[in-house]
Amino acid sequence: MSYSEHCRRAAAPGLLKAWARRLLPRGWLEKTYPLRERIRRAPFNLRARWRIFWDLRLRRLPIADLSRYEFRVSSQNAEDGIIAALFARLGVTNRTFVEFGVEDGIVCNTARLLRRGWSGLQMDPREGNAGGIKRELVTAENVNDLFARYGVPRDFDLLVIDIDGNDYWVWQAVSGYRPRVVVVEYNANLAPERSVAIRYDPGFRWDGTAYYGASLLALQRLGRRKGYRLAGCDSMGVNAFFVRADLAAGVILAPDDVREIYRPLGPAHRPSPEAPGKSWVEIA
Repeated sequence: MSYSEHCRRAAAPGLLKAWARRLLPRGWLEKTYPLRERIRRAPFNLRARWRIFWDLRLRRLPIADLSRYEFRVSSQNAEDGIIAALFARLGVTNRTFVEFGVEDGIVCNTARLLRRGWSGLQMDPREGNAGGIKRELVTAENVNDLFARYGVPRDFDLLVIDIDGNDYWVWQAVSGYRPRVVVVEYNANLAPERSVAIRYDPGFRWDGTAYYGASLLALQRLGRRKGYRLAGCDSMGVNAFFVRADLAAGVILAPDDVREIYRPLGPAHRPSPEAPGKSWVEIA
């Protein structure tokens, strides 16, 4: 969801908001949305930050439930807290990330990291991107070339894939790069027992139906082949978090059974309508 969509939701008609629209200057609700959201989320964010400090930095406990550490600053589904928790326990190296599918770069998983001194590559194919976002359509054919063109190091801290379509196939195509943590959107419309992905099409565009991405089990199987362990999902049923297997021992306690890790779509995300006639690829 883009920043403008968040603003429109925040300004949705209601009794108080209707009065505010009449009494306050034009556009005030939209302009003050970030501040009002930060105030509203403050108690939840503080609790999660304390848990990260107490559980992971001081006591060095392993991570069993990612949702325990969720907080939201600039991410859509409280991924900020999960990412902070993983790196609080794993530590960081070069503080470098890659994220594609960032839309306007305001509501995304790496905006907070940029403000905290990280550096990296943000890509999105949409027009009108902010200055630092590279306008690129990432496909399985060009992902490694794009990494090389923009100087992504072979070993870096975080990779985020959120392209509402070929996520599985693009991650499968990444070769020669070993991010320590990988975040991939999964399709929670698909039951956890299914292991499927959409049929690959480099020009795929999501049409708003349930035909996009891949099931959680398919991504878990891909992660294992690439040397990653599934650490968990956010509570909204949107993103799966993977940690490189050589780093996960003693840090990640997530069960191996994906049915215990799977989270259905949360109340902020309605299930997508079915897409009859579309074919899925079975992933072994």
